[in-house]
Amino acid sequence: MRAVVVKAPREIEVTEVPDPVPGKGQVLVRVAACGICGTDIHILDGELPPTPYPIIPGHEFGGEIVATGPGTGTVAVGDRVAVQPNMPCGHCRPCRAGRSNICETWHAIGVTHPGAAAEFVVAPAEACYVLPPAVSDRAAALVEPLSCAVHGIDRLPRRTNDHYLVYGAGTMGLLIAQLARHAGALSVSVVDINAGRLELAGRLGATEVATSPDDLAERDGFDVVVDATGAVSAIEDGLSRVRRGGTFLQFGVSAPDATARFSPYRVYNEEIDIIGSMAVHNSFAPAAELVASGAVDVEALVSDELPLTAYEEAVAAFRAGTGRKIHIVPHGG
Repeated sequence: MRAVVVKAPREIEVTEVPDPVPGKGQVLVRVAACGICGTDIHILDGELPPTPYPIIPGHEFGGEIVATGPGTGTVAVGDRVAVQPNMPCGHCRPCRAGRSNICETWHAIGVTHPGAAAEFVVAPAEACYVLPPAVSDRAAALVEPLSCAVHGIDRLPRRTNDHYLVYGAGTMGLLIAQLARHAGALSVSVVDINAGRLELAGRLGATEVATSPDDLAERDGFDVVVDATGAVSAIEDGLSRVRRGGTFLQFGVSAPDATARFSPYRVYNEEIDIIGSMAVHNSFAPAAELVASGAVDVEALVSDELPLTAYEEAVAAFRAGTGRKIHIVPHGG
């Protein structure tokens, strides 16, 4: 089959690799669409320490099951599925405490195991969520990022009169903004230095958009501030805009060695909560239901669908911030 192979940091090749074969408890998925996200960029740049090279990237995907190994009775050939890519060990302390998303020996399809930037990918049967016919291929590939956003929102306090500020109008920021409105936020302001992304943020429910938080309506801070960029400058600015008793959610992925400055005294004195959100945790099934019901608009986020051979072009577009969610369609050309 054809696949994208990251041979080493910043060394990409689209090439023929052996066809994967499902083992016990596994299925073979014909990939319909695979998204590119910030984690993939960190893998390409050699910034995600667990990554073994060479690796086939791609962890946001959906497709059709075309073969099964023994012991996969919950799904069948012909099922259209979204796949939860995380593979926790189940034995470490966080796993035993019910927090498998922060597993000490965390593995994932597309990060430590061959991913979905390929024509076919092997996945655990238990990680596959069968989708109704009405869910498109592009929507199926967005269940995984939505599940991350659902977990992020689940980490936050629930108050129906909260004012939210979201940094970043990319895929994750726009999903967070939509979910915040569903969770009862009184207002959701979205900022992004890329003005071209803000129109869609408004259409998807943001009450106010701007290229700088200084241009937002005057108020004494925000109850909830979410960084969906991973940029240190946004993180530092966002922490300064949390009002007394408010919450800051670190959702964006920064480089492992990045550091940010903040006032510990202010965190203490104003009882500011700083929360992290890592990947997926009891949130994939709810995300699949949200997509199936149409409660969250995910299809509007897809701006480009490109073949495997255009993977480097897709990465360049992602880095440049052009478009929105970019999908690789392995069987599209």
